[in-house]
This record gives sequence, C-alpha cells and structure tokens, in this order.
Amino acid sequence: MLVRLSAILALMALLAPVAALSAPAVGMHWLALADPLVESQPLNAVAFYPAQGRPRSSEVDVYRVDAAQDAPLAAGRFPLVVISHGNNGSPFAHHDLATALAKAGFIVVAVLHTGDNYQDRSRAGTFSNLYGRPLQLSAAIDSVQSDPLLMAGLDSRRVGVIGYSAGGESALILAGAQPEPERLRAYCRQWPDDQDACGSGGALIPDRDDLSAFADPRVGAVMLMAPLALMFDRKGLEPVRVPVLIYSGDADRILQLEQNAAALAQQLPIPPDFRLLPGAGHFVFMAPCPEALEAVAPHVCEDADGVDRNAIHERLSVEAVRFFSRTLGGSQPDSAGGG
Repeated sequence: MLVRLSAILALMALLAPVAALSAPAVGMHWLALADPLVESQPLNAVAFYPAQGRPRSSEVDVYRVDAAQDAPLAAGRFPLVVISHGNNGSPFAHHDLATALAKAGFIVVAVLHTGDNYQDRSRAGTFSNLYGRPLQLSAAIDSVQSDPLLMAGLDSRRVGVIGYSAGGESALILAGAQPEPERLRAYCRQWPDDQDACGSGGALIPDRDDLSAFADPRVGAVMLMAPLALMFDRKGLEPVRVPVLIYSGDADRILQLEQNAAALAQQLPIPPDFRLLPGAGHFVFMAPCPEALEAVAPHVCEDADGVDRNAIHERLSVEAVRFFSRTLGGSQPDSAGGG
C-alpha cells in the first residue's frame, strides 16, 4: 500500500508542471489612444486577453493581477468585452472579473475614463462626462481593431459591455439608451441628501453643447453592476434591444435601488436577468480589497456581516462568462474567420 501511494505521489509530482503549463494564461497590455473629446489628450485603457505560456501575476497600483505584461496572444478568434468603471474609479477595480473572462476566451478592455477617475475628476458632473464616456468606450473598441498585439485574435462582430455604477449608465447609452438630464434634477428634489448624485444640486454642468447620446451598433450584450440609471425612463430605454444582465445589492446606500437597478428591470423593453444580492452594498462589486486600499479607503472595502465579497466575485465571474458565452459566443479556432 505504501509503495502504491509513493508511486501515485511521484506521478502527481511529474504531472504538476504539465498541469501548470496547460492552465489558462492571461496577458495584460496597455492601450494608448486619443480621447475623442480632446484629441490632443491621451485616453488610456488596459487589455486582458488569452495568452500563451504559463500563468503569471503582476503588481499594478495596489492590486496583484493574474496577468503577465505583454505576453503573446493565444491562437484563436476572441469576442471583446469592454469594462466601464464607476465615478472616480479605476479599471483595476474589476481586474478579477476581467481576468476570469480572459481565461475563458475573451479579450477584455477596461477603460480609464479621462476626467472621471481616481486621479482626475475634472469632468465630474458635466455634460461631457455623461456623453463622453460612451464615446471613450467606443474608441477603445476601435483601438483593439488596430492594435498590433491584439488585432489578429479579435472577432469584432461580437462585442459586450460591462458597466459598474456610473459605468452602467455609460454602457446603456452605448447600447442605445437615451438619457433625460431633467430626471436627475427631479430625483434630487426628492433625495437632496444623495451627495453622490446630487452634489451639484441635480444640474449637470453644461460644459459642451455639441454632444448627445452615442450608440455603438457593435454592442451585442450588456452586464450591469449596481448601475446608475436615474436619467432613463421607459421611452429612453426603448432602443436597448440586446440581452442585459443586472446585478445589484439590496443594501446599496449610494444609489437608490428602486430608482436605478429595480427600475431598469421593470422598464427595459427586453426583460433583463436581474440578480439581487441580499445584504450587499454598492462597493461589493469592486474586487476584494488589498490591504493598501483598505488603509486609505475603508468605506470601499467594508461589507456588512454575512456578506462574503470573495464568494460574490467567484459567482460574478462564473455568471459573466456564462452570460457572454451565451450572448456573444465563446472563442473560436483560427479557421473560423471573423474580424
């Protein structure tokens, strides 16, 4: 019996490197493009993609990311998913979701929204931010189509969008929704203590009068997490004709559930798949916090008793892969064509 056990352990030791080599690897690649709102200003985005070689990790900002910088792209034709972060956010706040999709055969591009991120809030509360964010997402889609590292593996006929918080609003506009800014003013009359939405009194700063809602016909599916949806009514949502998956927490203290995610679930023309997480707050959809982030932003990292952020994110990753595989289709071999 001891001899048999020793043989099994020896075989497992020999096979371990083979298993590591066959595990899905993820690459990470920075994209630099022109901000469509100010062409002389750069717009940054980071791509996560199926890669060749062994799985590796990288340290980026405060996060450990399961991806290797500029690793060679794996063979195949891959759908694209674009991620839009929340106000004052970061593309790496959703790195675990992005790498899970990349491991499953998607190219994922997370945009750092110029003028509305953790380093730069110069467009907060403006018309250019409302209407510019979707333009930035569309520019990111364009950039992958011409990027030397990624273009050969992209199937640009299959594009999805993930939006968190204000990114949900951006994703819906990109899918065809038409916002009505006056609805924000009406909301703020009812909920004046909502500083996140109503810090400027409910009126958007009219810094640009040449912008309007921009829809990208390439978008074929949308996933929303704690979405901002105050400015949409049933008529404004009528043009959204793609599958939608919505996640929200029933203890969100940043965005009123009934005015946002729950309203979308009732008003979208094609009924979405709506998942309500008991006890979960607004920030639970950001990746589990490293210690460095907990030290400077504890309000973003703390969850209610009984809410397991790690378990929620494991579920989010599985459901995101399932949703986009069903709505966009998974990766295809090179012979499948596309582009």
